[in-house]
Amino acid sequence: MKFNRQTTFRRLVSMFLLASLATGCASGGATFSVAECPAPVAGSSEYFIGAGDNLEIIVWRNEELSVTVPVRPDGKVSIPLVDDMQASGKTPSQLARDMESVLSEYLRSPVVSVIVTGQGSANQIQVVGEVVSPQPLSYRDGLRVLDVFIAVGGVTDFAAGNRTKLVRQTEPGQAECRIRVKDLLAGDMSQNINLYPGDVIVVPRTRF
Repeated sequence: MKFNRQTTFRRLVSMFLLASLATGCASGGATFSVAECPAPVAGSSEYFIGAGDNLEIIVWRNEELSVTVPVRPDGKVSIPLVDDMQASGKTPSQLARDMESVLSEYLRSPVVSVIVTGQGSANQIQVVGEVVSPQPLSYRDGLRVLDVFIAVGGVTDFAAGNRTKLVRQTEPGQAECRIRVKDLLAGDMSQNINLYPGDVIVVPRTRF
């Protein structure tokens, strides 16, 4: 019974994510073939803070202001004297400078350091739908689609693998790329494209 409850819970989570993604794609996201799938931010090697990250914020010579905090789902953080500051989408150094600007109203020449101690969903690959083990996977440089499907144990017997969608946030907005995962698992390496932090892979159920 424990296994069945866990399986049911995972299915419900996947169904919720699928519905949310379908709504988002229906609201104007562009659709691309796998060969044309755009990169999220071209040429950027900097780390951008995302919701779910854990940040160690150090205010030099002010231990009472130095804290470790999570980035909330709304992308904001709060520390003593700095309430509800936007963190998501900034580099650690950008966030540190913004905090210094606010703290300068209370302190003389504040010096702030921001260290990412744990990465959240913005730096993961989400895999949902008809895969053996739906789960978020930690991003690493050079990660490709085949790596992800090996990690989740492949697709289920009910998967429509060639209708798999990759949902990606790009500078112009949300983009959807079609990946023929069934062909990939059969050896078509043209489908084995690079993945990026924040990508969501959705494997739909086959139509009978």
